[in-house]
Amino acid sequence: MANKRSSGSGKPDTLPWHLAFFDAIRLELFENLDDIEITFEHQLTSEPLRIDVLIVKKRKNAVIDKNIARIFCGHNIIEYKSPDDSFSVRDFLQVCAYANHYAANTPNVDDADLSLTFVGNRHPRALLQYLAEKRKYTVAQSSPGIYLIEGYYIPIQIIESKRLPKNESLWLKSLTNTLRADSARAILEASTDNRLRMYFGAYLNILFRSNRKIFAEAKNMARRYPTLEEALSEIYPEEFPRFVQQRREEEKEKIARNLLAESMTVDEIARAVELPVARVRALKKSKAGARNPA
Repeated sequence: MANKRSSGSGKPDTLPWHLAFFDAIRLELFENLDDIEITFEHQLTSEPLRIDVLIVKKRKNAVIDKNIARIFCGHNIIEYKSPDDSFSVRDFLQVCAYANHYAANTPNVDDADLSLTFVGNRHPRALLQYLAEKRKYTVAQSSPGIYLIEGYYIPIQIIESKRLPKNESLWLKSLTNTLRADSARAILEASTDNRLRMYFGAYLNILFRSNRKIFAEAKNMARRYPTLEEALSEIYPEEFPRFVQQRREEEKEKIARNLLAESMTVDEIARAVELPVARVRALKKSKAGARNPA
């Protein structure tokens, strides 16, 4: 959800993992993009209540032959946790509530045509134990890294991304801050595919920033370039300006949040940091929501 951006330590994430996850999902399902519509942070209400990723089949009978998508129905809600975070029982209950809210308030949605997917890097031991022992649901590993949960009225799967096979789910498996050198090389090779380039923006940005040493070794960058930025500008000449722009926007938002604490007006902050007034207003609203959780 957009309003849950914290690590297991309770501190806010410093890297936009959810944006990279959205890219990873599109890359994983690239062959089926004509059959589905994927929405990032689908807003459930006028308040900041959002689904991380919503995937809706454009054709009801579309078949998505991917390990991560075999339970997919017409409408598919996906919740994601960044690499250092893990799913709790509370997270599970909250997302189930969101699914019911979505089914109850979205026109032409049958709750029998809905699925839930939880994606995280850590093994969800406590949650799986809760579902099996407390809820008496059937928990079965259908394939490496994918656990099917049966017993709830909505099909549910929990994906432990680090255990996914690289040959089937390179993008999700590699969405980590502990990337292996062989995976880094595979990503660099795959990124030469021009068909995929438009989906690499946030994904490559986050991987390079969180796995600098591995990518330097994978591309032998250390000897060729003084900085990672120079390496990226040569390897990805079209994408690199987007990387730079995204980092600038993140810095502007960080400054804007600090200025909000100084009681400056939204208009003053927008002018000072060169952000749209609407964006600063949204930052102010999210800041207020964080102080006063429901």
